[in-house]
Amino acid sequence: MAINVQVKRHNNESSANVIRRFQKRVQSSGIIQKVRGKRYSSRTKSRNVDRMAKLKKLVKKETYDKLLKLGKVKEQQKTFRR
Repeated sequence: MAINVQVKRHNNESSANVIRRFQKRVQSSGIIQKVRGKRYSSRTKSRNVDRMAKLKKLVKKETYDKLLKLGKVKEQQKTFRR
């Protein structure tokens, strides 16, 4: 979605005034707000990617539980910070 902002120079108008008018047009058109709003937005992950991540997490948890049961891994104590 491209929005063009155009300003033509009037007779005997300084370049500073042209720039000032251009900046006001850009500001009123809302282009900058849209760009800043999209700046940090992230794409949503696909359903397949989500599923694969959940499966990996389950496999990791199962292997950890198995190693814990065999005594090869020490159980970590949960610490709460206040």
